[in-house]
Amino acid sequence: MSKVKLGHDHARDLLRGMIRIRRFEEKCFELYTQEKIRGFLHLYDGEEAVAVGVSAALAPRDRVVSTYREHGHALARGMSMESALAEMYGKATGCAGGRGGSMHLFDAETNLYGGNAIVGGGLPLAVGLGLGDRMQGQDAVTVCFFGDGALAEGEFHEAMNLAALWRLPVLFVLENNLYAMGSAVARVQANTDFTTRAAGYGMPAESVDGNDVVAVEAAARRLVEAIRAGEGPRFLECRTYRTRPHSMFDAEKYRGKAEVAEWRARSPITRFQGWLVENGLIHQDEVAAIEAEVEAQLANAVAACEQAPWEAVEDLERHVMAETRPAPPVPPAPGAAVDSTYRDCCRAAITEALEKDPRVFMMGEDIGAYGGCYAVSMGLLARFGPDRIRDTPLSESGFTGAGIGAALAGMRPIVEIMTVNFSLLALDQILNTAATIRHMSGGQFGVPLVIRMATGAGRQLAAQHSHSLESFFAHIPGLRVVAPATLEDARGMLWTALQDPDPVIILEHVMLYNMAGKIAENAGPVDIDRAVVRRKGRDVTLLAWSNSLWKALEAAGELAGEGIEAEVIDLRSLRPLDDETIMASVARTRRAVVIDEGWRTGSLSAEIAARVQETCFWHLDAPVARVCSAEVPVPYPRHLETAALPQVADIVATARALPGVRG
Repeated sequence: MSKVKLGHDHARDLLRGMIRIRRFEEKCFELYTQEKIRGFLHLYDGEEAVAVGVSAALAPRDRVVSTYREHGHALARGMSMESALAEMYGKATGCAGGRGGSMHLFDAETNLYGGNAIVGGGLPLAVGLGLGDRMQGQDAVTVCFFGDGALAEGEFHEAMNLAALWRLPVLFVLENNLYAMGSAVARVQANTDFTTRAAGYGMPAESVDGNDVVAVEAAARRLVEAIRAGEGPRFLECRTYRTRPHSMFDAEKYRGKAEVAEWRARSPITRFQGWLVENGLIHQDEVAAIEAEVEAQLANAVAACEQAPWEAVEDLERHVMAETRPAPPVPPAPGAAVDSTYRDCCRAAITEALEKDPRVFMMGEDIGAYGGCYAVSMGLLARFGPDRIRDTPLSESGFTGAGIGAALAGMRPIVEIMTVNFSLLALDQILNTAATIRHMSGGQFGVPLVIRMATGAGRQLAAQHSHSLESFFAHIPGLRVVAPATLEDARGMLWTALQDPDPVIILEHVMLYNMAGKIAENAGPVDIDRAVVRRKGRDVTLLAWSNSLWKALEAAGELAGEGIEAEVIDLRSLRPLDDETIMASVARTRRAVVIDEGWRTGSLSAEIAARVQETCFWHLDAPVARVCSAEVPVPYPRHLETAALPQVADIVATARALPGVRG
């Protein structure tokens, strides 16, 4: 077993590391009172031994996922004071270009994957980083720091279960500082023996005095050594205490001054420095030299930050999506037509991706032996094995976050969420992590992830399984959202999405899986940025996507019988919208109807209508019309479900009623 070799140089390094963090935090407190640093500021005073002790057990190749109280972790991993402080100033020279601030320190050079402002939010990400390393044969350990408040979050349990189930190289480090904001551990946790949480997942665990830097390092070395030996994840509880308020807005009414003073006397720096001096391992003049060195570094960092530039306002929209993307695919000359179904096209696309790129794997609930809820992955487990067709527990947030982490580690995951309503359980990871990491990290990290999910109504599945939530995802910067309606798009969108450097959500309508038709035997990748005109017309533009496309085409056929020629556009890309194709059509036809299976209020159709009227107002001969679902939870009885959803007759009646549509 590894032991801490506490020679003179190493003792100095440990002490210097803790003093460096403490002085940095004291300066941050001062700068906050001067309004140089704003927003939330969570200081690490009192917990320095945890960051320094754990970091001493790590190699440069190892990865770190942190919390919103991550300044100590960043400095212990080698981030310069100037880089960290400039980020907290919001300056362009910060580690993330000033885009993340105090709670989001990212640094690709030191493998720091950011602080996370969502309690427990980093846990699934760490699992995914470990999974990515494991699948690529990398000898790296991912350390995930989190506080005692995260123990009550579902993502903690989901992440622990996944890491143990797959024996991943992850060290979970609980910084138990006795308070989750103002909630004392004893008041909110039924069992305060936290190592038993790990035991519940069969994960070896240790608990140490988190104010003893040597004890922390020794435990971390033992656990990291076991992880590197392939023995699976480990759990380390470090019992410590924050001697500052939770944040600068905290009045600390939940604890007394005597309690804080008692813990200050047990400060890890005071204890370690006193022990070193008492035992002749360091002299007081060396301590003074360390403090002078740190003060000089800090003074230089402050001076540099004061002079550092702000990022130009003109760069506001940088790093939302990747600045360079692959060129749109060039479709091959169509080959012989073969019979297929939408489901078979989805399966063929996944099969091709798994065959062509060893980085691609798929994970989700019941996708293996069961073949997926809609049988899309039937047969793939036998062909590709359980590593690449990876069944997951029913833990959408956990495995979606793991997919994000695996993508960050260099893999190309396909995450299947069984139905769109279950995606709400993963919305934290999709919105707060997948869509934001590129921006918060100043472009250092991207998430090349594909998330597939079944969507829509029409199968009498009642309110909780009949959602059309395109507008939720299309609202979020940092995502691409596509909705394949044709066999060609079901076959071709996945590969293009997997080449994208940003997260792509593919929405597959449940009513399309059984759709049969002809498709070219050599059908391949298709563009995921552009809408397609599926039928030419001159009198009105019908804008639709997914299953509504086929209703729009049927409606156009009926309208043609009345002498009304409707142009039908398959939007298929819902974020970003192809404004060019939309506006060119509406400018010609001078009328538009948007068909949306979502609810009318706050819908994607409302956004499209607003854009059309902003851009084409002087071309329009009629207000933009919409055909949406009734504003009720989708009912179970067939006749009520039908009445709730947009139907062909509704589209025909709406288009027919537009002023002047008959010419």
